[in-house]
Amino acid sequence: MNDVLALPMTVPVPLAVGSLDAYVRTVSRFPVLSAEEEQRFARRFRAEGDLDGARQLILSHLRLVVAVARGYLGYGLPHADLIQEGNIGLMKAVKRFDPERGVRLVSFAIHWIKAEIHEYILRNWRLIKVATTKAQRKLFFNLRSMKQGFAPMSSQEIGRVARELKVKPEEVVEMETRLAGRDVAFENENHDETGYAPVHYLATDADAEPSRVLEAEEDERLQSDGLKRALVSLDPRSRRIIAARWLKEKDAATLHELAAEFKVSAERIRQIEAKAMEKMRKLLAAPSPRQRVLPGAAAH
Repeated sequence: MNDVLALPMTVPVPLAVGSLDAYVRTVSRFPVLSAEEEQRFARRFRAEGDLDGARQLILSHLRLVVAVARGYLGYGLPHADLIQEGNIGLMKAVKRFDPERGVRLVSFAIHWIKAEIHEYILRNWRLIKVATTKAQRKLFFNLRSMKQGFAPMSSQEIGRVARELKVKPEEVVEMETRLAGRDVAFENENHDETGYAPVHYLATDADAEPSRVLEAEEDERLQSDGLKRALVSLDPRSRRIIAARWLKEKDAATLHELAAEFKVSAERIRQIEAKAMEKMRKLLAAPSPRQRVLPGAAAH
């Protein structure tokens, strides 16, 4: 890992694989370092590469990550994953922290914690990215915190927000539209008949019933030669991670759960996942052996 500290396996960093409440209680028991202790550990790590000093800095600030992550629960993403992303930001902050600048680590780390959580939210907010440029990302988070309620903004509110954020009113309108266009579940997640879900308003003919059509198409896709070939090309660990994260109909495994299973960090699981996905994309983009012989067969 280039940007994240590689902590020894013996470091008792708690993993949120069970009760999240238990994790929060555990990290709250780690003592808060005094300014002198923080300076000492930071200097040891910076000058000597002492990982025990880095560990002390990280453990004492895990409660900060929990507090920051709690502020992003309104985005509909798992609290445990938000905490894990924040922990990665904390480790990056510790790696870059300079104790000689006279700033406490808490002030420096908040920037890195929030930045990592922001990236995670933007990657998972919608199937289509809601913000791609730095300016759009800033507008995304500022607008969501400034907007009052769920009703569309009036022209006066749009003008006020545009002036405060120093952007064009058109940009505010476009981002508000993106915020309002959140993905909707095809079926009612509560499995009752009272909630709105698109499936309730579609045809009920048995042969054309949407869930059956989608299920059949999904089975066909999963059983296709291309996907089989891509999955077989992976090593067992990568194949297990892809299957647990992407090929389960429900209760997909979190980074934490897989990290505990393979006894590595969640960041390492994400790296393996990304590498496996890239390998599968290349294999799926390439023509299959059967497709490669079709031109020759046509010539005959």
